[in-house]
Amino acid sequence: MKLLFSVIFIGLLNVPLMAQVPLLNSYPASSATIYLDFDGEYVDGTGWNFSGPIDAQPSGLSTSAINEIFERVAEDYRIFNINVTTDSSVYAVAPPFQRIRIIVTTTHGWYPGAGGTSFTGSFRMGNGTPAWVFSAALLFVTKNISEAVSHEAGHALGLYHQSLYNGACTKTAEYSTGQGTGEIGWAPIMGVGYDRNMTTWHTGQNARGCSFIQNDIDVVAGSLNGFGLKADDHADSHDSATEITVSPVAFQASGMINGYNDRDVFKFKLDIPTNVRISAIPQNVGSGNNGANVDIKVGLLSSVSDTIGKYNPTELLNAGVDTNLNAGTYYIVVDGVANQNLPDYGSVGSYALVGSIAMVLPIHHFSLTGAIKTDMHSLSWNYTTDEPVKKISVEISKDGKHFSTLAELSSSARNFSWKPLDNGAAYYRIKVITVADERSYYSNTETLKTIKGNLIEIASTVVSHSISVISKNNYPYQLMDETGRLLKKGILKTGSNIIDLGSANTGLLLLRLSDGTETSTFKFIKQ
Repeated sequence: MKLLFSVIFIGLLNVPLMAQVPLLNSYPASSATIYLDFDGEYVDGTGWNFSGPIDAQPSGLSTSAINEIFERVAEDYRIFNINVTTDSSVYAVAPPFQRIRIIVTTTHGWYPGAGGTSFTGSFRMGNGTPAWVFSAALLFVTKNISEAVSHEAGHALGLYHQSLYNGACTKTAEYSTGQGTGEIGWAPIMGVGYDRNMTTWHTGQNARGCSFIQNDIDVVAGSLNGFGLKADDHADSHDSATEITVSPVAFQASGMINGYNDRDVFKFKLDIPTNVRISAIPQNVGSGNNGANVDIKVGLLSSVSDTIGKYNPTELLNAGVDTNLNAGTYYIVVDGVANQNLPDYGSVGSYALVGSIAMVLPIHHFSLTGAIKTDMHSLSWNYTTDEPVKKISVEISKDGKHFSTLAELSSSARNFSWKPLDNGAAYYRIKVITVADERSYYSNTETLKTIKGNLIEIASTVVSHSISVISKNNYPYQLMDETGRLLKKGILKTGSNIIDLGSANTGLLLLRLSDGTETSTFKFIKQ
């Protein structure tokens, strides 16, 4: 199968000088091999020699270009139990029925009009038949050469083109060109992705017909090729999470999302309260996550699975969370996800996880307070910011662990009120998203609960400096600590009352009321 190209030649090409080929291996533990041959080859006695021997000249690529091509192709095949190499000696000892040579050469006159070509299934032919990529025909552009190498290797491993069909099952394009622009612009490896930043494996209709659905990963890792996928490197549950060692200033780890249903869970511990910045960065070869294969979503969870922060910027492939944390155990969850262009199936690949400790955050001094006023829950917050704010969200939870969005507000909002549908406890927090990198920052959690009884209504059972109550009548009261020691006594007047807590210690407080016939006790927690 050949990979066509659409370029216009103007004048003569300046061919770069050939450099020494670096000896590179992506996964030397595997005997299955894709050999990238850059230094020329004399080919005879194969299915390509319909016009005689081919004296293929070197690729004409620099050492840096060869390194980039290797990194791009290695990442495309990272999830598989196969070694991408530039070392001919590794290819020489690989099993004959589990290897393919991809010759990257300037010699292309014998096969004009293509950027590369290969025989489908030649990886397992066992007779040394190579595949081809024509560097001069691709104008020595490393991105395009890399795409052609991965594409032709895909054919050798049994894949056909990912094609496009209309509703009448008529083929409208031999090569799927994908969609989108910028960092998240995407196309299938087995389509044509010269103009897209991101190319991945895909599941879709192939060139054989609209009823032929080709799952690229399943074919490459299937029994015919015999090497399969790499084992999962990190568990997807809290119980088996990979523990990260945290230094006073940083931590790091790495991993690989090797399937659309895979996710990686890490655990780390903090000994003191501090701020933490976490970034998950897909393997890439340059700015803008150039050449990345996975769009990452990252989440930060507490020891009881409360989602503290989650981040998946819409126009970026990397992700991260910035937040202030108390001492304790936390979990990081890394997942490969779909975006507006990329299906979830192909969002797989390797990444680096980097954490920074005790850095100054763009959003700081972030505090939330709440109160109940005539059945309305009223929230107010303040923060200091060093970056413009894009959006503010009010989040609510019924258990203090699992939060959902209650309202989305403008960047200037500093308060919010609403009337809950029931009188149960409601846990609130505020999320601020910055403009610069769309990172999420969270306030403290505030608990509000209206208790309606025969005697009083209580604004909140979690208090700081005073207790606010609405009394139905005039009632004597006693305020005690958890040991029963009397702290204060007096008379609640009909209407609104404030009981100053003075120097009362933090912890459980008891408010005892009497209406002359019965005594009621209410519990509070002083923070």
